Amino acid sequence: MKPLVLESWMLLFRLEWIMRLGKFQMLYRTVQLEPAHSIHSSMQMTREDLCRAMDYACVLYFKHVLCLQRSAATTILLRRHGFAASLVIGAKLLPFRSHAWVECGGEVVNDKPYMRTIYQVLESC
Repeated sequence: MKPLVLESWMLLFRLEWIMRLGKFQMLYRTVQLEPAHSIHSSMQMTREDLCRAMDYACVLYFKHVLCLQRSAATTILLRRHGFAASLVIGAKLLPFRSHAWVECGGEVVNDKPYMRTIYQVLESC
């Protein structure tokens, strides 16, 4: 689990700098260009293990991690470990709120399962 937490923490750090130096488009492009790799190993992790590692990395991170950074990093982590994950960004109008989460096969994996009922999906990659 420690290597996964370290990998997750490094992804958070990388995306922190992308968000600071670039624009949203740069973050979006980074997630979009990360392919889902095929994993042929007896050590293949479950989605739950990978999301748990990201949760631990968020706790250990030196500042509060917002949902966009966390979800982008989780999407990349899942794709690197063989899952076809999508970063989903949604919003609701009254009161205005936006949120980001990760889905695999239409199922929310890093948040509450009813996110699509609360937020109107604006973008998915």
